Amino acid sequence: MVFKRLLGSLGVGAPTIDTVLEPAPVVPGGALGGQVHLKGGQADFDIEHITLDLVARVEAEHAEGESEGTVVFDRFTVGGGFRLAAGESRSVPFGVTLPWETPVTELYGQPLGIVLGVRTEVAVAGAKDQGDLDPLTVTPLPAQEAILEAFGQLGFGFKSADLEYGHIGGTGQLLPFYQEIELHPAPQYAHQVNEIELTFLAGPGGLEVVLEADKRGGLLSSGHDALTRVTVGHHDTRDWTAEVDGWIRRLLENRSTYGASPAYGHAAPYADHEHHGSGEHRHHEEHHRSGPGVGTAIAAGAAGLAVGVVGGMVAAEVVDEVGDFFEGDEDEG
Repeated sequence: MVFKRLLGSLGVGAPTIDTVLEPAPVVPGGALGGQVHLKGGQADFDIEHITLDLVARVEAEHAEGESEGTVVFDRFTVGGGFRLAAGESRSVPFGVTLPWETPVTELYGQPLGIVLGVRTEVAVAGAKDQGDLDPLTVTPLPAQEAILEAFGQLGFGFKSADLEYGHIGGTGQLLPFYQEIELHPAPQYAHQVNEIELTFLAGPGGLEVVLEADKRGGLLSSGHDALTRVTVGHHDTRDWTAEVDGWIRRLLENRSTYGASPAYGHAAPYADHEHHGSGEHRHHEEHHRSGPGVGTAIAAGAAGLAVGVVGGMVAAEVVDEVGDFFEGDEDEG
């Protein structure tokens, strides 16, 4: 076992800490398990609490342009209240539940460019130290996967994905940011739209699916954005290809513009790069729905979108990008 971080705020001889997540990917709303390994230092220390922060890198638009920052979107206390003797090794197991709106970081094993992590904080003798940061891999829920599969079958291709700070008006969104998955249009729609932006807002009983189209302009009109929103259950079994095709057709018939639509918009300007979303954003009304069903298994080999992921910049560059993010975050800690 290699202990990653010395609890530097306590000086030489302090305990060391390493958090190990269970290797299996997790899904939004699912269980995340692991262990926090502690190694005692040169003296006894009272461990007051061990806290896990769920961290995301997000983008924000504001008056000065765009910026990126770190958002803490949930926090869990998983242990504490014990004395760690000098040289003692101790492991603290944990199991926490991810927020339903946790972004998806990979599709069919291919990274999407979304950066999430689990950061461990240990409080010892009144001092807090952010001792560890580990990448978090999240795969789609069955309904999310089925919808993405349908887009692939229709000929849409993956372009990029990011996390946008703000709130989509008229939805049950709880986190302070949302995920946008940008898709190249299928050939049959390429003359009508430049790209499709897809957002999933998962909840206990289903998904809100928000679609936005950057529509092409004609000779006598300028292009504009159109929007549609639908709700599906976790347990729904549909002809997803026909269903998604119907959504796209309705979307392209929607003449409302982005600025005029009350259903989609950003929150207040991004003022601080550190936000704690779990407590401050829980005041939004929650939807009371039934629990999720098993869903339909989708074969990875049949996914049209996966080809786009492999062929795009994401698969080639996201590993370096994720590494740089976490190394920089650790350096700051």
